Amino acid sequence: MKRIHHLNCVRIAIPMNDDVIGHCLLIEEDDNLLLIDTGVGIKDVEHPNERIGNELIELAGFQFDMEVTAFHQIRKLGLNPTHVKDCILSHLDADHTGGLADFPDATVHVSAEELINFYSDNPRYIESHLDHNPSIKEYGIADEQWFGFEARKVNTSLKTPIYLIPLFGHTLGHCGIALEWEEKWFFYIGDAYYLRAELEDKQNPAGQLAEARADDNTKRLESMEKIKTLMQEHPEVEVFGYHDREEFTKYSAKSQVVS
Repeated sequence: MKRIHHLNCVRIAIPMNDDVIGHCLLIEEDDNLLLIDTGVGIKDVEHPNERIGNELIELAGFQFDMEVTAFHQIRKLGLNPTHVKDCILSHLDADHTGGLADFPDATVHVSAEELINFYSDNPRYIESHLDHNPSIKEYGIADEQWFGFEARKVNTSLKTPIYLIPLFGHTLGHCGIALEWEEKWFFYIGDAYYLRAELEDKQNPAGQLAEARADDNTKRLESMEKIKTLMQEHPEVEVFGYHDREEFTKYSAKSQVVS
């Protein structure tokens, strides 16, 4: 049995939107599980001020709920959280890394550029989210291509082909994640955009927020243009991001299952 589960592992409330989500993917392949981004974790919910800090909580608008954590959602699916052997991260912002500590035996997969940025004293990151000392595989520049993008093949315990696709800008090592599922490609673009509407509406308030949060806004805009071109030239590729509620609703309403 192979299945993709779409999980909302974040609750954020900000003035422009009190229903911001965090669209994580759980890939089930026989007895093996893999997470793409991890959302908010158990320790974040139990000790928010110690783990994240009041300043970032208020700035980002975190709302903490134990039922939203990936660990608890995996249990509700009747699956064993200890079977999560790999966590692939688009980047290392706190709302993507909080759940890592709930899967201490999982290997963390991330771009080399993002790991360098994480340990560069960039104030956007919460270094304690890696205090459990997970095994980390970092992925540098690769020669392989995927629909015109550089593609870095991720080595996991699954047979499903998965690639880190550089979409730099939001952070200096931010990547999308492409996976092939029964001859169809899914392209999760993380925070390359917050809302799909930003691709057409340059004045969208979400885009203004994304600009303020970007480590390199010029590269962020370049990444968005690449995504837009991909969507125009290859409509067969399923593209979706982390924070768009409409995208999440579309995919969570159905499961991608292979018997």
